[in-house]
This record gives sequence, structure tokens and C-alpha cells, in this order.
Amino acid sequence: MTSAYDRYRAADLDLPDTAWAWNLHGAGEDNMGKDGEPEQVAVPRPDADHMLVRIDSVGLCFSDVKIMRQGGSHPKLYDRDLGKEPTRLGHEVSLTVIEVGDNLEDRYHAGQRLAVQPDIYQDGRSTAYGYTIPGGLIQYHLMGAEMLETDDGACLLPLPDSMGYAEASTLEPWGCVMAAYTQRRRLEPKDGGTMWIVGRPGDERDYEFSSGLDAPATIVMTDVPASVATLVEGTSATTVVRDGIGTDDYQALVDELTDGAGFDDIVVLDPRSAATVGEVARHIARRGTLNLVGETALDGLVATDVGRLHYDYTAYLGGRGPDIAASYGEARNRCDLRSEGTTVFVGAGGPMGLMHVQRAIQQPDGPRRIVATEVSDERLKSLEDRLAHLAESNDCELVTFNSQTSQESLHDFILRTTDGRGADDVVVSVPLSEVMAEADTLMSSDGMLVFFAGVPNGTLAPLNLSAVYLDNAQYTGTSGLTIHDQQQVVDLATRGALSPGSIVGAVGGMRAAKDGLQALVEGRYSGKVLIFPQIHDLPLTGLDELQQRLPDVAAKLGPGNTWNAEAEKAFFDSLLPG
Repeated sequence: MTSAYDRYRAADLDLPDTAWAWNLHGAGEDNMGKDGEPEQVAVPRPDADHMLVRIDSVGLCFSDVKIMRQGGSHPKLYDRDLGKEPTRLGHEVSLTVIEVGDNLEDRYHAGQRLAVQPDIYQDGRSTAYGYTIPGGLIQYHLMGAEMLETDDGACLLPLPDSMGYAEASTLEPWGCVMAAYTQRRRLEPKDGGTMWIVGRPGDERDYEFSSGLDAPATIVMTDVPASVATLVEGTSATTVVRDGIGTDDYQALVDELTDGAGFDDIVVLDPRSAATVGEVARHIARRGTLNLVGETALDGLVATDVGRLHYDYTAYLGGRGPDIAASYGEARNRCDLRSEGTTVFVGAGGPMGLMHVQRAIQQPDGPRRIVATEVSDERLKSLEDRLAHLAESNDCELVTFNSQTSQESLHDFILRTTDGRGADDVVVSVPLSEVMAEADTLMSSDGMLVFFAGVPNGTLAPLNLSAVYLDNAQYTGTSGLTIHDQQQVVDLATRGALSPGSIVGAVGGMRAAKDGLQALVEGRYSGKVLIFPQIHDLPLTGLDELQQRLPDVAAKLGPGNTWNAEAEKAFFDSLLPG
């Protein structure tokens, strides 16, 4: 006899006339749904340019909470009147194609399983599924050009039969994690860009620029040594000389020469003043570079815009010189964790932190010692339950630390653990500037600091930028993902090199979606919260609670009560109509 799960997978179920949906009609949780419940909407049939899809699972994200709280004032909603044009949350989505319009039959077919890449651009304008485009907290909906004809093509990723629904819903957050270790910074002078070379009066060093100086269309020079002026004169760039200006004059220079956008590339020679470097850095363009070249440490820490490191991909490069070009390029500027090193994950107990830790554990040639830090013993215990078996099988040392309950500081603990050297890499998943600043003190002089959590642009934190040019320290951050990042997760899962479902923390039916968002706010679960829209009444249930509510499902969980394909099959067989 064919099981309910098998019939569901085959899309061999009757299509209803109506569907449940959590539409968002304004700011605040009271405007989500109707009278605190999902509302019923008609199930539409596709015309020639649309297809009808069934939403199989939705991962909830704190971004959903932000949209719910802000409503139409959320930046991606462009002051939309949700009372007249509602949206719908849910961007971490796994779906199945049910019916296909005539004009799409060469691309899609009924029964095809897909995952959504929600970060969309159309004609250069940012849109997003689950934001401007109503998302996945609905049982069935139509998809058309808004999803299938984006600047990067269709934003739907075909899934292998081996991948479960929950796993597919984690592809978006997993893709964001993968993107954090994929080089997103520009590492060479921009072709046709504007470069600003900032010298220090009295510096008479003979500099070289072995490659890249012919890229900028305009080069601005401020108090540069004669050797650099000679190098610039040998290029075809338009040159501008502004000697003797101070930090108060920088903004006027930016406005005059870049229309306020900032310089594509800035080179600072023989830097000495942390305050000056901080002021110069304010004027890097989006995706711009700041190249520090010198042999003397700055006189202090630099107030650095950590928001722009995350959102604008500003790159801080450097070297001792005399070749200015030696700072650039992939060879000097790494973006992945150091092999056989020590990595510290700050804020490791949340869903995204768990994914970072798991990736590091399962990464071939990855770090050998992984320190997971949290301010909750309960979350650290959950992390150990989920991931200790993976660490053991991958020959990693997994160490947990809670600075709130320990007798020593995190800084002292890391120095003691690393024999005074500091960590090779520090990954921060906590959106607090003071935590980011503390993380910098945990790093070895040639380490890498990754700002995964974002704080608003303009948020400053004191960082030791002297280490960038003296010891090749790396400061990097990332926001968002591409469909290629999600495909990387699929490929790893298919090879058995990653278990994306391991980070599921709680599951629930359609009615539990609002409770799931509240659970995110409260930090109730360390793993991801998954909603299954086709299952209506299941209350939000942590995987450690399944034994009481769904013992047949609990019996199929993997080591550490982790979600897997067998548990998912038992889940659907238990809850779908027979």
C-alpha cells in the first residue's frame, strides 16, 4: 500500500478549492492573518505564463520578524501600503510544481521539486520573495515573471530526489553561511575607477606599484612621496593633486571628485594616525578597497564602520611595501578558515551560529579546534548534543565556553587555549558592535575576523587595523547569497559532505507560524524553526519534544535528535490523511 508520504511526494493528492495563508496587512503581529489565525484564500489556476506551486516547508528567520514589526516601512517594501497590497512572510521555501501554464511547459513540469533563492533583482531593482513578493506562508500560490524572469534568470533551484523538504528549506540560510567564506570583496584596483593615494609629509620611501596602477581612470594624490608621483605620471590616468588638506577637507574632496559616492580605491602610505585612517576609511565607495602600506604600527585602534564591512563589502588590504601592489589579490587575502587552525564562533548557539560551526566541523582541511561561545548553557548543551558526534567523526576538537558563567573572560580563555597566540579565525553572529570589538581582541595577528551578523551602516567599532599591513590580518563580512551558494549546499549534501537538516530545531503546522516567529524572538530553540503549510494543526514542537507528541517520528531522528529523511517520512505519514 502506498504511504501518505509517497503520494504526497508524487503530488498525487486532490487539489483543494481554498488554501490557508498568513497574509501581512500592516505592521505588527496583530496584522498577520485575521483574528490571530491564517485566512482562507482561493486556490487559483495558472494562465499560460504562470504555474501553480504547493509550498511544502518554510524556514522562519529573524528577517521575517523584522518585516512583521516594520510593515510597509521596511526598506525592501518601499513604503508600501499593506492595507491595500498585503505581502506574506516566508522566504526559506521548498515547493512542488502542481500545474504549469502552456508557455512554461518547456521549463517546468508537474511534480518538480524546487527551492527558492529569495534575493532577487529585476532591472537592477532589489525585490525579494517573502518581502516585496508575497512569500511561502501559504499552501498554494501562483508564480510568474516576478520569480522566473529576474536579472539572473529564474530564482528557483531544482532539487535532487534525495533531498527532503526541511533540508531544502535550509538551503537559503545555509547558502548565506557558504557565502560568508566565498570571496565577495573586490581585491584589485577598479578598472576605470577613481583612486586616492594618501601620503604622509616627510615620507621619502621609494615605493613601487608593480601592477594595477594603470586600472584607475582618475588618480588623486595627497602629499605623496616623489617616487609615487613619478609612477602615476607614467600612467594614462587623469591626475589630481591636493597637497596639504586635512581630515575636515575629505568630504568636500569626495563630493567634488566622486559625486559623494566615495573613492573606489584608497591607498594610505606610511600610516601613523589611527584617527586619520578612520577618517579616510569613511570615504571608501561600496565594494571599494583601502590599501594600507607601511612598517610602523598606528597610534591606536581605528574606529571602523563594521556595518559597511558586512553590507558594502569594503575591503581592508595591506602590506609592508615597498610594492604597493603586493597588498592586492587572492593570494594575500583569504576568505576561508585556516586549515588545522583554531576558529572561534561568537554567538554559536543560534540557528546561523550552529550552521557555521557545523560547516567548520565538516569542512575538508578545516580547523582542528573549534570554540563555540554563547551566553546560554542551554544552547551550548544543545549544540554539543547536535554536533559533538560530527566533531568526533571528523577528528575535530569541539570546545564550548560561556563567559557569563565562567570565572575567566573570553579573551583570557582564548589566549590560554591557544598558548597566547590567539585564534586563527573569529566568526561573529551577534549584531552588537561591542561584541564585534571584543572579537577583534581574540584574533592572532595574522587572523581573520568575519562579521556575519549585520549592524547598520555607520556603526563604529575599534579595530586593530595595524595588523592588516604588518601581519596580514583579514577583516571581512558578507550579506545575502546567490543561487550558486545554494547549489553548493545541494552538491555537498548529495556527496554526503554536509547534513543540512541537522540544524532543524522545531517543527509545526500552518497555524503554528505566528508562534514560531515569537519563538525566534524569545530564542526558544537553538535550531531552525520549520513550518509545514500542508499540515494545519500541529503545534510548534521542539525535536526534543517529539517523543511525547509524535514518538514514531522521534524514533527516526538521528544522533543528537537531528532531523533526517527517515524522520521526515514518518512525520508526514503520521500527520497527513491516510
